[in-house]
Amino acid sequence: MHKQMCVLLFAPFSQPFIIEPSSLMSKLNILRYPDPRLHKVAKPVAVFDERIAKLAEDMAETMYDAPGIGLAATQVDVHERVIVIDVSEDKSGLTVFINPEILWSSEEKQVYDEGCLSVPGIYDGVERPAKVKVRAYNVKGEAFEVDADGLLAVCIQHEMDHLMGKVFVEYLSPLKRNRIKTKLQKEEREISRERAGGRR
Repeated sequence: MHKQMCVLLFAPFSQPFIIEPSSLMSKLNILRYPDPRLHKVAKPVAVFDERIAKLAEDMAETMYDAPGIGLAATQVDVHERVIVIDVSEDKSGLTVFINPEILWSSEEKQVYDEGCLSVPGIYDGVERPAKVKVRAYNVKGEAFEVDADGLLAVCIQHEMDHLMGKVFVEYLSPLKRNRIKTKLQKEEREISRERAGGRR
Protein backbone atom coordinates (compact mmCIF):
# COMPACT_ATOMS: atom_id res chain seq x y z
CA MET A 1 0.00 0.00 0.00
CA HIS A 2 1.43 3.32 -1.06
CA LYS A 3 1.41 6.41 1.12
CA GLN A 4 1.35 9.63 -0.82
CA MET A 5 3.97 12.06 0.04
CA CYS A 6 8.25 10.56 6.31
CA VAL A 7 9.93 9.37 11.25
CA LEU A 8 10.94 12.90 12.37
CA LEU A 9 14.42 13.40 13.86
CA PHE A 10 14.75 16.94 15.21
CA ALA A 11 18.14 18.44 15.96
CA PRO A 12 18.42 20.70 19.02
CA PHE A 13 17.67 24.24 17.80
CA SER A 14 14.05 24.94 18.52
CA GLN A 15 10.90 22.87 18.35
CA PRO A 16 8.51 22.56 15.43
CA PHE A 17 5.05 23.85 16.22
CA ILE A 18 2.40 21.14 16.28
CA ILE A 19 -0.98 22.33 15.09
CA GLU A 20 -4.00 20.93 16.87
CA PRO A 21 -6.95 19.94 14.65
CA SER A 22 -9.61 22.63 14.41
CA SER A 23 -13.25 22.48 13.46
CA LEU A 24 -12.65 25.63 11.40
CA MET A 25 -10.30 23.87 8.97
CA SER A 26 -11.40 23.67 5.34
CA LYS A 27 -10.31 21.46 2.48
CA LEU A 28 -8.54 23.08 -0.46
CA ASN A 29 -8.48 22.05 -4.10
CA ILE A 30 -5.32 20.12 -5.05
CA LEU A 31 -3.91 21.01 -8.46
CA ARG A 32 -3.40 18.05 -10.77
CA TYR A 33 -0.42 17.57 -13.07
CA PRO A 34 0.10 18.94 -15.74
CA ASP A 35 -1.58 22.11 -14.45
CA PRO A 36 0.88 24.93 -15.26
CA ARG A 37 0.37 26.50 -11.82
CA LEU A 38 2.37 23.60 -10.37
CA HIS A 39 5.43 25.10 -12.07
CA LYS A 40 5.27 28.47 -10.29
CA VAL A 41 8.15 29.16 -7.90
CA ALA A 42 6.96 29.89 -4.35
CA LYS A 43 8.00 33.05 -2.53
CA PRO A 44 9.32 33.10 1.05
CA VAL A 45 6.83 33.84 3.81
CA ALA A 46 7.58 37.32 5.12
CA VAL A 47 5.00 37.64 7.92
CA PHE A 48 4.07 34.90 10.38
CA ASP A 49 0.46 35.78 11.13
CA GLU A 50 -2.99 34.22 11.50
CA ARG A 51 -3.29 33.90 7.73
CA ILE A 52 -0.26 31.61 7.54
CA ALA A 53 -1.47 29.58 10.52
CA LYS A 54 -4.87 29.17 8.87
CA LEU A 55 -3.22 28.18 5.58
CA ALA A 56 -1.24 25.49 7.39
CA GLU A 57 -4.40 24.19 9.07
CA ASP A 58 -6.31 24.09 5.80
CA MET A 59 -3.41 22.35 4.06
CA ALA A 60 -3.31 19.75 6.83
CA GLU A 61 -7.03 19.05 6.54
CA THR A 62 -6.65 18.75 2.78
CA MET A 63 -3.68 16.38 3.14
CA TYR A 64 -5.48 14.13 5.63
CA ASP A 65 -8.61 14.03 3.50
CA ALA A 66 -6.71 13.09 0.32
CA PRO A 67 -5.23 11.04 2.11
CA GLY A 68 -1.52 11.83 2.14
CA ILE A 69 1.42 12.44 4.47
CA GLY A 70 2.85 15.58 2.85
CA LEU A 71 1.59 18.64 0.98
CA ALA A 72 3.18 21.83 -0.33
CA ALA A 73 1.33 25.14 -0.64
CA THR A 74 2.08 25.17 -4.36
CA GLN A 75 -0.19 22.16 -4.76
CA VAL A 76 -3.17 24.17 -3.50
CA ASP A 77 -2.33 27.17 -5.68
CA VAL A 78 -0.78 29.23 -2.88
CA HIS A 79 2.73 30.15 -3.97
CA GLU A 80 4.47 30.62 -0.64
CA ARG A 81 7.10 28.40 0.97
CA VAL A 82 4.93 26.31 3.27
CA ILE A 83 4.94 22.50 3.69
CA VAL A 84 2.95 20.24 6.00
CA ILE A 85 4.01 16.68 6.88
CA ASP A 86 2.56 14.02 9.17
CA VAL A 87 3.85 10.45 9.06
CA SER A 88 2.26 9.26 12.28
CA GLU A 89 -0.22 6.40 12.12
CA ASP A 90 -2.77 8.25 14.26
CA LYS A 91 -2.45 11.67 12.62
CA SER A 92 -1.03 13.21 15.79
CA GLY A 93 2.33 14.42 14.46
CA LEU A 94 1.52 17.25 12.06
CA THR A 95 4.59 19.42 11.48
CA VAL A 96 4.73 22.66 9.50
CA PHE A 97 7.88 23.68 7.60
CA ILE A 98 7.90 27.34 6.54
CA ASN A 99 10.71 28.73 4.36
CA PRO A 100 12.59 25.42 4.47
CA GLU A 101 16.16 25.28 3.20
CA ILE A 102 18.51 22.35 2.81
CA LEU A 103 21.73 23.05 4.71
CA TRP A 104 23.45 19.79 3.76
CA SER A 105 22.79 16.70 1.68
CA SER A 106 24.70 13.43 1.60
CA GLU A 107 26.68 12.12 -1.34
CA GLU A 108 24.98 8.78 -0.73
CA LYS A 109 21.86 8.37 -2.83
CA GLN A 110 18.71 6.29 -2.48
CA VAL A 111 15.94 5.36 -4.89
CA TYR A 112 12.44 5.53 -3.45
CA ASP A 113 9.12 4.69 -5.05
CA GLU A 114 7.40 8.08 -4.88
CA GLY A 115 3.80 9.16 -5.35
CA CYS A 116 2.14 12.56 -5.26
CA LEU A 117 -1.29 13.98 -4.47
CA SER A 118 -0.98 16.11 -7.61
CA VAL A 119 -0.25 13.03 -9.72
CA PRO A 120 -2.86 10.58 -8.38
CA GLY A 121 -2.35 6.88 -8.95
CA ILE A 122 1.19 7.24 -10.29
CA TYR A 123 4.27 5.82 -8.52
CA ASP A 124 7.84 5.53 -9.76
CA GLY A 125 11.40 5.40 -8.49
CA VAL A 126 13.28 8.66 -7.97
CA GLU A 127 16.92 8.95 -6.88
CA ARG A 128 17.70 11.56 -4.21
CA PRO A 129 20.30 12.17 -1.48
CA ALA A 130 19.76 9.62 1.29
CA LYS A 131 20.22 12.17 4.10
CA VAL A 132 19.56 15.90 4.42
CA LYS A 133 19.81 18.58 7.09
CA VAL A 134 17.03 21.16 6.84
CA ARG A 135 16.29 24.44 8.59
CA ALA A 136 12.74 25.82 8.63
CA TYR A 137 10.35 27.92 10.70
CA ASN A 138 7.11 26.99 12.45
CA VAL A 139 3.91 29.05 12.28
CA LYS A 140 5.14 31.17 15.22
CA GLY A 141 8.24 32.16 13.25
CA GLU A 142 10.56 30.03 15.42
CA ALA A 143 13.47 28.34 13.64
CA PHE A 144 14.19 24.63 13.97
CA GLU A 145 16.47 22.11 12.24
CA VAL A 146 15.85 18.57 11.10
CA ASP A 147 18.37 15.79 10.42
CA ALA A 148 16.47 13.49 8.08
CA ASP A 149 17.14 10.17 6.42
CA GLY A 150 15.06 7.43 4.88
CA LEU A 151 11.46 8.30 4.06
CA LEU A 152 11.57 11.66 5.83
CA ALA A 153 14.48 12.80 3.65
CA VAL A 154 12.53 11.73 0.58
CA CYS A 155 9.39 13.57 1.67
CA ILE A 156 11.14 16.81 2.52
CA GLN A 157 12.97 16.89 -0.80
CA HIS A 158 9.81 15.91 -2.68
CA GLU A 159 7.76 18.71 -1.12
CA MET A 160 10.55 21.28 -1.47
CA ASP A 161 10.66 20.45 -5.17
CA HIS A 162 7.03 21.60 -5.36
CA LEU A 163 8.04 24.96 -3.91
CA MET A 164 10.51 25.28 -6.79
CA GLY A 165 7.82 24.44 -9.33
CA LYS A 166 8.99 20.87 -9.91
CA VAL A 167 6.85 17.72 -9.84
CA PHE A 168 8.47 14.33 -9.18
CA VAL A 169 7.51 12.95 -12.62
CA GLU A 170 10.00 15.40 -14.12
CA TYR A 171 12.74 13.08 -12.86
CA LEU A 172 11.35 10.37 -15.13
CA SER A 173 12.05 9.78 -18.82
CA PRO A 174 10.21 11.94 -21.39
CA LEU A 175 8.33 8.83 -22.56
CA LYS A 176 7.02 8.05 -19.06
CA ARG A 177 6.22 11.72 -18.46
CA ASN A 178 4.18 11.97 -21.64
CA ARG A 179 2.26 8.80 -20.83
CA ILE A 180 1.43 10.12 -17.37
CA LYS A 181 0.40 13.49 -18.75
CA THR A 182 -1.88 11.86 -21.33
CA LYS A 183 -3.46 9.59 -18.71
CA LEU A 184 -4.17 12.39 -16.26
CA GLN A 185 -5.49 14.73 -18.94
CA LYS A 186 -7.91 12.02 -20.05
CA GLU A 187 -9.06 11.49 -16.46
CA GLU A 188 -9.53 15.23 -16.01
CA ARG A 189 -11.71 15.42 -19.14
CA GLU A 190 -13.83 12.53 -17.87
CA ILE A 191 -14.26 14.21 -14.48
CA SER A 192 -15.25 17.48 -16.18
CA ARG A 193 -17.84 15.68 -18.31
CA GLU A 194 -19.31 13.96 -15.26
CA ARG A 195 -19.57 17.27 -13.41
CA ALA A 196 -21.18 18.93 -16.41
CA GLY A 197 -23.68 16.07 -16.69
CA GLY A 198 -24.57 16.38 -13.04
CA ARG A 199 -25.47 20.07 -13.46
CA ARG A 200 -28.02 19.39 -16.18
